Amino acid sequence: MTQLTDLVSATTIQAVLNEAMGRGADFAEVFCEDRVNRSASLDDGRVEELSTGAERGAGIRVVVGGTTGFAHTADLSEASLLEAARTAASVARGGSSRTVAVGTPQRHRAHASEGIDATPTAMKLALLTQVDEVARSEGGAIAQVQAGYMEGRRQILVANSDGVFSTDDQVRTRFNVICVASGDTGLQTGFESAAHTRGFEMFEDIDVAEMARLAARRAITKLSARPAPSGELPVVLANAGGVLFHEACGHGLEADHILKDSSVYAGKVGELVASPLVTLVDDGSMTGEWGYASIDDEGHPSTRNVLIENGVLTDYMWDMLRARKQGRAGSGNGRRQSYQHLPIVRMTNTFVMEGTQDPEEIVAQTTKGVYVAKLGGGQVNTATGDFVFGTTEAYLIENGEITAPIRDVNMVGNGPDVLRSIDAVGSDFSMVPGTCGKQGQGVPVGCGQPTLRLAGITFGGTAA
Repeated sequence: MTQLTDLVSATTIQAVLNEAMGRGADFAEVFCEDRVNRSASLDDGRVEELSTGAERGAGIRVVVGGTTGFAHTADLSEASLLEAARTAASVARGGSSRTVAVGTPQRHRAHASEGIDATPTAMKLALLTQVDEVARSEGGAIAQVQAGYMEGRRQILVANSDGVFSTDDQVRTRFNVICVASGDTGLQTGFESAAHTRGFEMFEDIDVAEMARLAARRAITKLSARPAPSGELPVVLANAGGVLFHEACGHGLEADHILKDSSVYAGKVGELVASPLVTLVDDGSMTGEWGYASIDDEGHPSTRNVLIENGVLTDYMWDMLRARKQGRAGSGNGRRQSYQHLPIVRMTNTFVMEGTQDPEEIVAQTTKGVYVAKLGGGQVNTATGDFVFGTTEAYLIENGEITAPIRDVNMVGNGPDVLRSIDAVGSDFSMVPGTCGKQGQGVPVGCGQPTLRLAGITFGGTAA
């Protein structure tokens, strides 16, 4: 794959920034991107799709006071970039120009190998067929197996009038399995996925056969699921449920919501907002995780940001522009879906840190409740903290033991209330991958937590 710096020279970047700053702008930025994606999917034993896609382009941002001008182009020639710079700079009205000098870009690389380019396609397709065979061997109730393999390489270059000039080379690989079981109660689905900022070598550590078994067993188990309970109950949330905290409090800690006073956490730095057992972190520098990158999409190094420490709110997540307005450093949380989008404040890898308690003991100490092994999608009102979440794998807890599976159900709660209600935190931390949507943009994120217990949350089930 051609290096992005071979397509856009430092001389061109300097000329574009000078053009963008030529009408009195306060700030200008060039973001270039070269991306290749490949995917393959299997359904009922047949490879249904094998595709490759590519896109390349640049976005130019110009800031004047509180106004932002933005233009993007799919043509990386100097003439096209200069035209985009003039368009973005039209928000300025003839102030003093400023010349920008750029040096040698700081090169980063957020992956360990050329695995996606060097690995034969046949090896990737073999994973899909293996999954189909293994899942069906779990029982005759498995009526359908779907599997997907996705890989991508994304090169970015970011330069701005503050002197930032950095590149990153990111490789991501994802694999997922969906199994459908058929029985007297109808159709039930089981799902399992793995995703990392790595190449094909990811599969040295990931057993796709075990993924297939897990997905198939989940689907089969749900065929005998009971109606879900209703009302408020204690919940033991397994270490695959970190997405709850991504939604329930993560979005409310993003600086755009804070500065608009549209977050329940606005103005609460230094206050106790969670159980003292809770430390919440956002860390884009977690090598290999799905939300990892060497730099964010504004060219700043990814960092570890402690948001809540021992229950006390310590900081928010910041992009560069909002941090500048507050006279403080950014936190490496400026992210964008592609060169066609402006960067906004986004999470990276967000997680609750592990505690010291034995996960099995947490269950044993819960007389009655629900064990949520896997969460589905959810949404939150950042202004109030109220959220709704679905479960995709859950069980009753009776007399300290995990017993019958229950049907998928919604959990309703409030982020601050949930944080305060955590009364046990396990030692079995793990991460899960996801895609976060915000303002029409989707970006890869990681979510993590150990097993933990919530003293109570409301279930919208049908059982009395």
